[in-house]
Amino acid sequence: MTNTAREILVVDDDNGHRTMLKTLLSGWGYRVYEADDGSKAIEWVRSRPFDLILMDIRMVKVSGLEALSVIKGMNPAIPVIIITAYSSVESAIEAMKKGAYEYLMKPLDFEEMHMKMEQAMEHCRLKEENRILKEIIGEHFDTRNIIGKSPSMIRLLETTSKAAASDATVLITGESGTGKEMIAGAIHFNSTRENHPFIKLNCAAISEGLLESELFGHERGAFTGAVRRREGRFSQAHRGTLFLDEISEMSMAMQAKLLRVIQEKEFTRVGGEEVLTVDVRIITATNRDLLAEVQQGNFREDLYYRLNVINLKVPPLRERREDIPLLAEHFLKMFSAKNDKAIKGFTPQAMDRLIRYRWPGNVREMMNAVESAVVLSDSEYISESDLSLLHAELPSLEAVAPVSADLPLEEVEKTTILKTLEISGGNKSEAARKLGITRATLHKKLKKYRVQ
Repeated sequence: MTNTAREILVVDDDNGHRTMLKTLLSGWGYRVYEADDGSKAIEWVRSRPFDLILMDIRMVKVSGLEALSVIKGMNPAIPVIIITAYSSVESAIEAMKKGAYEYLMKPLDFEEMHMKMEQAMEHCRLKEENRILKEIIGEHFDTRNIIGKSPSMIRLLETTSKAAASDATVLITGESGTGKEMIAGAIHFNSTRENHPFIKLNCAAISEGLLESELFGHERGAFTGAVRRREGRFSQAHRGTLFLDEISEMSMAMQAKLLRVIQEKEFTRVGGEEVLTVDVRIITATNRDLLAEVQQGNFREDLYYRLNVINLKVPPLRERREDIPLLAEHFLKMFSAKNDKAIKGFTPQAMDRLIRYRWPGNVREMMNAVESAVVLSDSEYISESDLSLLHAELPSLEAVAPVSADLPLEEVEKTTILKTLEISGGNKSEAARKLGITRATLHKKLKKYRVQ
């Protein structure tokens, strides 16, 4: 959400101070509303939701503390920052007990105020996001409801349950689409950290130049475009869990910095000197053989052993075919309800097709295939013809680019890479896995061949 969409209520009976705050906040891009007393603030909250309230603690008719109690009773989700000219420890404690997010003193440090406002709104956003995610986890992803009766899934669920009860770092391995993020979420929401943030970051989706800032945050002016201080994922995940997906794509330099945070539990923002301490549980995931990456010199051995305290391997769908009917029925019910269709099941031929299919995209591919079938079907039962996404197996890599004596080696390599990308639907991580190279190596090859 951008600042222009955020609505701030300023409550202060000092007209000059209130006007000054309105001018300042409007300049920052917020939409500002005013109230000169706690009673008017309460009226405003009755009529509309605000993203944040800045409220003076001492006012003539209804004080900030009185208004805070009423407002929190009406809408506890609105973050309230109390402002006062009186350094009263008692009033500060009382304000925090009544639900104030922060307590600031006059004269205000505007940079600090701006930072606290952003932190308050970001905290509420993450809290709501985690509430929604927790509802989804509770319905579909809780370890008690992860679908599977195969021996490999039963073993995985047993180990996942034990991992959730501990605070150890966890490395989740498995092919793309097997549900590694789902397992990470199940660990977090069944752990003692469940009421704190579950923060996710895909290391392959962020360029190396920005990854450090994403993880650790940055100070204002740390680099071009850093117009204000920004909290990184480690700060956001304090007392919660940080899930780092595709950890194998992290550069060696960033691996060293991550290792230091794991060992010391402290870091500094980019461009800063202040040492920050965090309490974060780390869960990582990769679709590559991380030990092989260590042996090839692509991943730090010391970091590997730090991350691999508990190892969870999520089996590919083709290795647990007894789970396919259960998953298919689950997705059928889910998408039938979503599309308001009364589909009863699959024909024997359609189920046979599902069971025999190799599922290179694993559970994610099955979910997409069943959703497509539900949307296309005009019958009470899904037929084989409805499974249009499964009519052809993906060609093997051996058939992608047959070697010709008339072609230079580089041309064969280029053709193979392009065909593999096409097969992978443009997914570079999946293409790199199929080719047996790292995503970084694939990027270098694409740059070499001037392929966008």
